[in-house]
Amino acid sequence: QVQLVESGGGLVQAGGSLRLSCAASGRTFSTYTMGWFRQAPGKEREIVAAIAWSGGPTYYDDSVKGRFGISRANGKDTVFLQMNRLKSEDTAVYYCAARRAGGLGSKSYEYDYWGQGTQVTVSS
Repeated sequence: QVQLVESGGGLVQAGGSLRLSCAASGRTFSTYTMGWFRQAPGKEREIVAAIAWSGGPTYYDDSVKGRFGISRANGKDTVFLQMNRLKSEDTAVYYCAARRAGGLGSKSYEYDYWGQGTQVTVSS
């Protein structure tokens, strides 16, 4: 079992930055692919970024490429999402997720554990 707790969300002006953190509990965190998803009101949950267990391979949705960065600190059981040049369309609840299987999953059903989410609101 893995428990995930997100933090770092909040209200920011367009063009600003936020850094989300996801703290994991569980002995096997370092073997899991980790992902960040988001869900805006009335929309489906969508992938933002994912990172392999090694911290090497990463995946980014086209909408955030060049603006967001995903990283992990296995020694601290934490994964981060650095969000720069934020836009109003980035407003959503952001979720951290863990995937037992190998590879970089981009669909929500490919992930096994989820955090409770943290709200990010970007004002224009």
